Amino acid sequence: QVQLVESGGGLVQAGDSLRLSCAASGPTVRSFAMGWFRRAPGKEREFVATIASNGGRTDYADFVKGRFTMSRDNAQNTVYLQMNSLKPDDAAVYYCAARTTYFPSKYSEEYEYWGQGTQVTVSS
Repeated sequence: QVQLVESGGGLVQAGDSLRLSCAASGPTVRSFAMGWFRRAPGKEREFVATIASNGGRTDYADFVKGRFTMSRDNAQNTVYLQMNSLKPDDAAVYYCAARTTYFPSKYSEEYEYWGQGTQVTVSS
């Protein structure tokens, strides 16, 4: 069974940075592609970033390119989302997800495992 636990959310001001972490447990999680998604109040869940199982490929939503960076440390079974230059529009619950393949994906329906989420609030 794969478990994902996010951490690192909080309240920051516009322009600040945060680093989210997602600790994964399970025997084969290192072979899984991972993704970050977010859901703001009253909005649909949306793709943020994804990374291949070996960290060799990443992809980002247009609205975070140049500001957010996704990475992973397979020795620690942890993925990260470094978020810089945060904007009020970035406020949301951020979810970590895993899919049982090497290939990253921006489609939430292709992910089998999800964490509980971590809240990010950005004040203007």
